[in-house]
Amino acid sequence: VQLVESGGESVPAGGSLKLSCAVSGSDTNNCVMGWYRQPLEKPRDEAPGRDRALVSSISNDGTTRYADSVKGRFTISQDNNKNTLSLQMNSLKSEDTAVYYCAADCRVGSVRTTYWGKGTQVTVSS
Repeated sequence: VQLVESGGESVPAGGSLKLSCAVSGSDTNNCVMGWYRQPLEKPRDEAPGRDRALVSSISNDGTTRYADSVKGRFTISQDNNKNTLSLQMNSLKSEDTAVYYCAADCRVGSVRTTYWGKGTQVTVSS
């Protein structure tokens, strides 16, 4: 599974931004797709997944989850072909500043594999 994020930029507090993740490669029907974020002060070469907090996820049946800090402000969605994962972010706060990663947490039988994109930076200025 290949994941490529886009859409990160600098925005003022209170603004909105939409992140996109282009999904390609293997079938993702056995995957939970999600957005994670890592504060900018954390080195980006840390082992994938370390110090990254879940922002939102969407399961194959459409079930969504959100971190408490973004509930009511962020919305995760996936197109019908599951080729694009999006994160609409509204009412942005300075604490939303981070590198945002797209992830696919896939299970095939007893094997679990997590795929990561390279991240896109979001900076919210107060």
